[in-house]
Amino acid sequence: MEDRATMTHATLCPDQVSRLTPRTIGSRTFDFANRVAVMAIVNRTPDSFYDGGATFALDAAVSAAVRAADDGADWVDVGGMAFSPDTPELSVAEELDRVLGVIEGIRAASDVVISVDTYRPEVARACVAAGADVINDTMGLRVDGMAEAVAGTSATVVIAHSIAQPHRHHPRPTYGDVVAEIAQFLRDKVEVALAAGITPDRIVIDPGHDLNKNTLHSLEITRRLAEITEIGLPTLVALSNKDFVGETLDAPRGERLVGTLAATVMCIERGARIVRAHNVAPTVQTIRMAEAVLGLREPAWTRHNM
Repeated sequence: MEDRATMTHATLCPDQVSRLTPRTIGSRTFDFANRVAVMAIVNRTPDSFYDGGATFALDAAVSAAVRAADDGADWVDVGGMAFSPDTPELSVAEELDRVLGVIEGIRAASDVVISVDTYRPEVARACVAAGADVINDTMGLRVDGMAEAVAGTSATVVIAHSIAQPHRHHPRPTYGDVVAEIAQFLRDKVEVALAAGITPDRIVIDPGHDLNKNTLHSLEITRRLAEITEIGLPTLVALSNKDFVGETLDAPRGERLVGTLAATVMCIERGARIVRAHNVAPTVQTIRMAEAVLGLREPAWTRHNM
């Protein structure tokens, strides 16, 4: 038993563990000190970089979300407009038209946590009113009114690091120390959230792999992720099939799962507690194995040499 006690919370110092107290998001409770959650991706866009619009139809998007929950996803992230400036920018009305029906359809079929990938305060408010539990803000509360919009609801917010203006290119991003600058940005935006009235138990942070960063930046974020997780709030990593994986392995889209899962394990070992994923079932298995190795979860059963 002493060995197991030594292993428990192997990647988190005692103060970090104490701050990762269980929290309720939607109808589910998460113990981020001891478990890793899976956020499935459902893009209601005709030009998704990953699936080329396979879940653009309303029924397809809702079915994909329910299937992800059945495969073990703890929550589903719904997006109506891609982060990339290479896709058309939508009006608020167009973005809402894409996501509200998906939220309503998922909520009618499942108690899975629903998050919405948006940086617009108007969209955030309407989505929470429709049943969303989380606002996943890839602009990191940089758009005027977003912090206040979330504060006026019961929703959790994901504060992601990025530096470009909304839906605009930022070629050749440069940083003096990419991880230190991300950590400071996140600390500053957490203060913005708190000042707006968002309580600490409703805040998640995300270093923003590949968001206005090149492959070397994203690899360094992965390697030094402990400097982000030591902030003490649940840390989300969005690694799935991203370009830094493809460029590292010379792997085209659709062939990046193995690299994604390898990076996922490294991030979990360094304290990540939410993983955003396209491929839910293999991600869940990878996470369960990582949790067991870190002493956070018992094996499903033990018979070998017992």
